[in-house]
Amino acid sequence: MSGRDPFCPPRRSRSGAGLTLVFVGVLVAGAATGSLPGHERKSAAAAGRSAPPGYADGPSSGSSAASGPPAAADGHEQVARAAAEAMAAGKSPMEAAEHAVSRSGDRWGAVYSPGDFAQFQDSLAGRYTGVGLWARRERDGRIDVMKVQTGSPAADAGIRAGDRLRSVDGEKVDGLPVTDVVSLLRGDAEGAAAGTSVTLGLERGTRTWTRTLRRARLSTDPVTVRRLADGTTVIRISAFTRGVGDKVRTAVRTARPGSGIILDLRGNSGGLVTEAVTTASAFLDGGLVATYDVDGEQRALHAEPGGDTSRPLVALVDGGTMSAAEMLTGALQDRGRAVVVGSRTFGKGSVQMPTRLPDGSVAELTVGHYRTPGGRGVDGRGITPDLDAGRDPVGRARTVLTGLGDPS
Repeated sequence: MSGRDPFCPPRRSRSGAGLTLVFVGVLVAGAATGSLPGHERKSAAAAGRSAPPGYADGPSSGSSAASGPPAAADGHEQVARAAAEAMAAGKSPMEAAEHAVSRSGDRWGAVYSPGDFAQFQDSLAGRYTGVGLWARRERDGRIDVMKVQTGSPAADAGIRAGDRLRSVDGEKVDGLPVTDVVSLLRGDAEGAAAGTSVTLGLERGTRTWTRTLRRARLSTDPVTVRRLADGTTVIRISAFTRGVGDKVRTAVRTARPGSGIILDLRGNSGGLVTEAVTTASAFLDGGLVATYDVDGEQRALHAEPGGDTSRPLVALVDGGTMSAAEMLTGALQDRGRAVVVGSRTFGKGSVQMPTRLPDGSVAELTVGHYRTPGGRGVDGRGITPDLDAGRDPVGRARTVLTGLGDPS
């Protein structure tokens, strides 16, 4: 399992303006098999979001469907009343709201501070504060550096992939969940900003040393495109941040004529639903992408017409494929547009509604769920692939493309 400090899902944040619906997810250590984003240390899980028409999502912490939430209107009213009463009594509205949400029985209900929303907005734009390294936990519990971002503080300090990370600010990291290590690197507990320092204990072969780095404001590109020797285009999407859909459409338009495409969604924790829909539009000629309900009222998301429907397409998924990424996978599978290869996806499809509280914090409660075009519920179930990936997922996907008629 691996993690990174780029694209950390928000810890406890949401803006009431512009957020009409939210697909909520919670990332926990060990939840996925792919590369995972950063997390929220203080709760041992990080919350992410995705919402039509606007915001982002992330993974869920369990495999069963959410327990029955209270009616949305009643739930929000109760939480707002608790916050207002606390403020009038000189107590913390946010703490009162958290207690009310906890009592509601809503598994995905949560309360977010105004300050965390700024981090959330940054994550949706592909920006983050950190040192620019990906961490991976090995089977023996040691933490290794999996990748270092070019131009980052970690790269400037000479840290390389394969180095062992022994400690962060004096705290030994062996045996810690990788998400806890990522949180230490980012300084989540103290809300560390760019320019703050973090001291890393490192090991390379027989050499051990410490190095103090300064965190920086960095950006990451969640879309990578590469062409295999046979002409197949592999488009990997790590998260649906702003602009991802257009980048995917460009990659599809510029791919070799007639060649197949592998859409790699492994470890994709979700993101902006609008970007997932735009991505679906690259492969569909309009039509339904997903339906979702808000207090029983059915709504729908549709792809734009004009997508490439002729190229052979395989979607690669795993246990780290979550929420908006699951929505996209389900649409491509149900519409008969792609063969899905891999392992069952995480299973997060709850819809949350936000409410602004008197102190500026935001409470969210579950109001419904989304479904694939074929009417399948995803929450607690995930998407079952058409074929297992085996030991060589990309190779397996390439074989499937050949069977679909890829002329390359």
